[in-house]
Amino acid sequence: MGLARLVELGWSQRNIQGAGPAREGPLSRRTFPLVVLLHASVLIGTLLRGGRPRLPWLVLLLAVQPLRYWVLLTLGHRWNARGSVATGLQVATGGLYAHVRHPNYSVVAVELASLPAAFGLGRLAVAASIANAALLAVRIRDEEAMLFALPGYREHFESKPRFLPGLF
Repeated sequence: MGLARLVELGWSQRNIQGAGPAREGPLSRRTFPLVVLLHASVLIGTLLRGGRPRLPWLVLLLAVQPLRYWVLLTLGHRWNARGSVATGLQVATGGLYAHVRHPNYSVVAVELASLPAAFGLGRLAVAASIANAALLAVRIRDEEAMLFALPGYREHFESKPRFLPGLF
């Protein structure tokens, strides 16, 4: 998972550089280092302190991986880890985005909880989930302010839930 995150950061940087003029919300810019620290802490903490695998949590962690890559493939060059929004961005409405606004954040929430839980680190799973929720509350507010300004975003997403189909 750590290697996947490093590859994703490189891909994210290439996507940002190739996107043309873009905006990043001021709160997103300030919280991005905290997001990176959170992910690194969960990965390193699990590696150093994790015990024997717990099958149900491991199955959950593995089960969301196809959803993660479906999201990344759907967004393609539009995806980035910083929440940066290109001014001429064409809104993605296919795949999981046909049902929810932020499926990637849903997957990340499951990953940050299930990875440490899968190796017996329940307190780390809870702490990571709380920290992630706090960071996402700030980031999504910033990101959606920019996204709702894009043509077509409001029309497609205004009535869609943020994270899970059928839930608020």
